[in-house]
Amino acid sequence: MDKIAIVILNWNGASMMRRYLPAVMKYSGGDATVYVADNASTDGSLDMLSAEFPECKVIKFDKNWGFAEGYNKALAQIEAEYYLLLNSDIEVSHHWLTPLVEFMDTHRDAAACQPKLLSVIDGDCFEYAGACGGFIDKYGYPFCRGRIFDTVERDDGQYDYRQEIFWATGAAMMVRSADYWKAGGLDGRFFAHNEEIDLCWRLRLLGRKIYCIPESYVFHLGGGTLPKGNPMKTFLNFRNNLTMLYKCLPDSELRHVMRMRWALDYLAAFEMLLLKHSWGDFKAVCKARRAFARWKPDFEADRRKIQSSCVLSDIPERRPFSILWQYYVRGKHRFSDL
Repeated sequence: MDKIAIVILNWNGASMMRRYLPAVMKYSGGDATVYVADNASTDGSLDMLSAEFPECKVIKFDKNWGFAEGYNKALAQIEAEYYLLLNSDIEVSHHWLTPLVEFMDTHRDAAACQPKLLSVIDGDCFEYAGACGGFIDKYGYPFCRGRIFDTVERDDGQYDYRQEIFWATGAAMMVRSADYWKAGGLDGRFFAHNEEIDLCWRLRLLGRKIYCIPESYVFHLGGGTLPKGNPMKTFLNFRNNLTMLYKCLPDSELRHVMRMRWALDYLAAFEMLLLKHSWGDFKAVCKARRAFARWKPDFEADRRKIQSSCVLSDIPERRPFSILWQYYVRGKHRFSDL
């Protein structure tokens, strides 16, 4: 059994892997084994891996299973104490892995952790998808230490301390394999987006903890599969976020939060249409609301199971305010201002 399995899920990312995989292979030796799980790429990824990275282990799929189910199917074939889910557009450096492993080895109450994510484009700034650890507000809107909505902070060391967080980014998440499977893994029905937040919420409900370990830092390009502003990305984010809320919210909050989200979602849709002139995103939000309503019954059993197994209902990292109000009305654009 591996101590650490670094698993990169790939779909037509040959150029990304050619650029970033050499450092992963170089700086992840010792107890770590590097795997690439390929979602039926058509860009020559497998030939490139065979020719240029023969020491990398490859798991081949015959179709694109998406991010969530692709990882489930790949991890089911790997025996390791820790999984490290790593995007193909992550640049790592010497000793990036050591702080994460040492922390997990000495903190048995931790289910998962993440490094600090900085931008490949500007290494002095946090990267959007995870920054220095994720939180959500009372209505399910995610934000990070170092990034709230479109405001991304410079990294001046202001968050260089270990912190319990609500969610760890799927771009670079180390998770204890036993916890991963006890919580049920990623929800494959999500396909992509919000799946790591959903998993971390279920882990927190089980009483397990999530951390950011900023002594470890990596650089993330981001937006490689679905760039920001893509209507499909908007659809998946809204549909999956609503589904996550339905699965994980306690009974005492479910009705109120879902009513508020109905209003807030359509407010967001009309803002996209009238102010940003994005007909595609407007339609994507409306489509996501309809899709959630259609498949909501499919998640009733999941909700019952999650709620019945809950041991921690009051999660401090789920903040009791509206981040929309804090950001747009009170003008608080930095995590440290909240």
